[in-house]
Amino acid sequence: MKIKDTFLVHEAGNETMLVPTGGASFSGVVRGNQTLGAILGLLKAETTEEEIVTELCKRYEVTRDVVERDVKQALETLRRIDALDE
Repeated sequence: MKIKDTFLVHEAGNETMLVPTGGASFSGVVRGNQTLGAILGLLKAETTEEEIVTELCKRYEVTRDVVERDVKQALETLRRIDALDE
């Protein structure tokens, strides 16, 4: 899976925003923290949920359960707005 090319990722300080282009069916902005930014960064290339979790566990000092929960929640949001190519 990866982010559709109809979305742009914008980072401003500690905030990450996912912005649809004219070709997206979603209209609005998804705002998130640096964790969302890391997830979206990994989704710029083809990847899996497991690969995202593994990479975030390497980057952050947090339990795998917490990372799995956060990644699952982020992916559910991205699926709901049709932002993922799967």
